Amino acid sequence: MSISLNNVSYSYKGKYQTVRAVDGVSYDFEPGKCYAIIGKSGSGKTTLLSLMAGLDVPTEGEVIIDGKSTKNWNRNRLRRDAVSVIYQNYNLFPLLTVQENIMYPLDLKKMSKKKAAELAIKMRERVELSPAYDKRLPAHLSGGEQQRVAIARTLAQGCKIILADEPTGNLDSTNTANIVKILCSLAHDDGCTVIIVTHDPAVAEQADAVLQMKDGAWI
Repeated sequence: MSISLNNVSYSYKGKYQTVRAVDGVSYDFEPGKCYAIIGKSGSGKTTLLSLMAGLDVPTEGEVIIDGKSTKNWNRNRLRRDAVSVIYQNYNLFPLLTVQENIMYPLDLKKMSKKKAAELAIKMRERVELSPAYDKRLPAHLSGGEQQRVAIARTLAQGCKIILADEPTGNLDSTNTANIVKILCSLAHDDGCTVIIVTHDPAVAEQADAVLQMKDGAWI
């Protein structure tokens, strides 16, 4: 599934001024590739990612997903069926076990408990966690393990566009390398479109293409 930016801009009103957070950005992201978007804080990276995730719509231009502008998508359906976001802080449900966290998007899709549990096991194996993790709560996991669970949940959701907002920001170098390896494999082996916002040069080096933002635009 492809995602294209067509002269995308986004402005919001601050207390004293209107801020143009994204300024006329265009790009075509292809399935089967892993992209890194880099830039200093305040450069517009996270705002752009939010627009691609359908959390908001551009004030000018269009984000096109699967041939249709996000302005014309049911954006709840977009985030359920087409686009999944992985966050720096994992966003796991603290009172659900690892298996229940992975199964959560499947429950929303009304999949049977048996099929959802079977798929959750496959996704947990994909991120190289053993069966011993199934009944653990997030509080009993390391940061790297929590991020693997978050990725497994994304895999279970079945979306073909995966957006990752500083997914390794809280991890050491070993866990960072493992997470990036998994994300790249989703692009290269599963044909997903993977877009990573990152400050880490080591993460960007592993991407197929690196895009740099400054003042809301590509450099």
